[in-house]
Amino acid sequence: MQKYQTAAARIMLAMVFLGLVLLRLSAIMASPEGYLQYQITLGQFGLPAVFAPLLILVQLVAGSCLLIGFKTQLFARILAVLALFLAFVLGRTIPEVFFLYLGIAGGMLLLSVHPQTTCSVDNLKK
Repeated sequence: MQKYQTAAARIMLAMVFLGLVLLRLSAIMASPEGYLQYQITLGQFGLPAVFAPLLILVQLVAGSCLLIGFKTQLFARILAVLALFLAFVLGRTIPEVFFLYLGIAGGMLLLSVHPQTTCSVDNLKK
């Protein structure tokens, strides 16, 4: 049972980023100005428009790789850095978000220290 807990943690942490990016993409596709609205929203937090495609790409690729357990250590570290970045950027306006992303970053760092989980592509190679 215990060996599946780390796999469940990896999958749930991946779903945080994958779920957010899928919801964001559906909102962008819902209206012709969806992408522009997303850029404007990021601008309200002080981020330039170039961050819109970068955030989507990093969350989609890293979240997908983490979900299947491919290069778990690398992508957990990437998402930990992203979570810390989002904590400090979004946390200036919404204090609750700071602590949420800080906790996610902690989970990602823990996963990067213990990347060997069951049901992952990384374990198929061994």
